[in-house]
Amino acid sequence: MESYLTRLNQYRCMWVLVFFDLPTETLTERKAATRFRKNLLDDGFGMFQFSIYSRFCPSRENATVHIKRTKRALPKKGKVCIMQITDKQFGMMELFHGQKEANLEAPSQQLELF
Repeated sequence: MESYLTRLNQYRCMWVLVFFDLPTETLTERKAATRFRKNLLDDGFGMFQFSIYSRFCPSRENATVHIKRTKRALPKKGKVCIMQITDKQFGMMELFHGQKEANLEAPSQQLELF
């Protein structure tokens, strides 16, 4: 019989979110930022937003492994925040995808034949 501690559930499964703001003014800084982003992708993270990457982990222990890997790849400059939340908390997130306001076409001139 499977223990309740080993089952996947919304309170045991974790999401690891990595937020970062890295400088990209020089070639060296751009390379460091690209390397950090590539390390996240290679470790199974996906882009959530431009500077926010997320990864699902089936347990806290697995989340710890990926957090350690991310810490080893930290660039020397910039700001990085690593946050872990439960799958239940992640599921309560509200996402909004806005649309660009469409420009209304000017009404065409009506042609009167009489």
